[in-house]
Amino acid sequence: MAKKNASTSTATSSLSAFERYQLASHKDRPRTLDFIKALFTEFLELSGDRTFRDDPALISGTARFHDKPCVVMGQEMGKEAKDRRLRNFGMMHPEGYRKAIRIMNLANRFKMPVFILIDTKGAYPGQEAEERGQAEAIARNIRDMYKLKVPVIVTIIGAGASGGALGIGLGDRVLMLENSWYNVISPEGCAAILWNDREKTATAAEALRLTAEEVFKLGVIDEIVAEPNGGAHLDPEATYKKFDAALVKHLKELEALAPDDLVKGRFAKYRKMGVFEE
Repeated sequence: MAKKNASTSTATSSLSAFERYQLASHKDRPRTLDFIKALFTEFLELSGDRTFRDDPALISGTARFHDKPCVVMGQEMGKEAKDRRLRNFGMMHPEGYRKAIRIMNLANRFKMPVFILIDTKGAYPGQEAEERGQAEAIARNIRDMYKLKVPVIVTIIGAGASGGALGIGLGDRVLMLENSWYNVISPEGCAAILWNDREKTATAAEALRLTAEEVFKLGVIDEIVAEPNGGAHLDPEATYKKFDAALVKHLKELEALAPDDLVKGRFAKYRKMGVFEE
């Protein structure tokens, strides 16, 4: 397992879980489209699941990373109100997950690495999503991502919640930006279920152990990518630079492995999670 980035800032090290959660939701925080524009070249968006429609909540396509052909995708929350409605706040429908695996299979066919950016508070829970097979689409993606014979690097850049994140979140390496979060539910949702009280959101954030530091300790992620003091939104360029370096390092390590070893390693990585040892 990779070690935590040594350059993690000290100015934000004393922040509470809820304060980090708030930074992950900051209106000016870099989102998927920002990272794609900053780190990748020749991006060509690919749309549609070839079954129902395109899902604007997921941005996906081919690109080049340091001049190497690749596939990049991620949930886009949007920033302005109009764009957030268009993107459904980054909450994907079943067709979004089906689009994602279609394009991952394309990457597999042409032997291109896959970069995935996670930024969602969950899969869309509406009736129409359930009618079109939301749970099945997520489960199928998790199953089929195990079979990919190309490097898959996943990064939680903001919010990483529940099956909404896991549906495109199974990778050889999983990274987190310092002030992102990763858990089965958002603090608001947890507070509503356990206490029926949104005032308990901060308490829920602490109890969930959702910060990058806590998730790293649990062995769920492989590296924490440091953010500038005060959060990524205060210096996006510095964030892009550190994130780029992390991706370069992990891609180089994964490219040295045979395709069958990638599959075996990915399977072993997730099988050992949650195993209790005295």
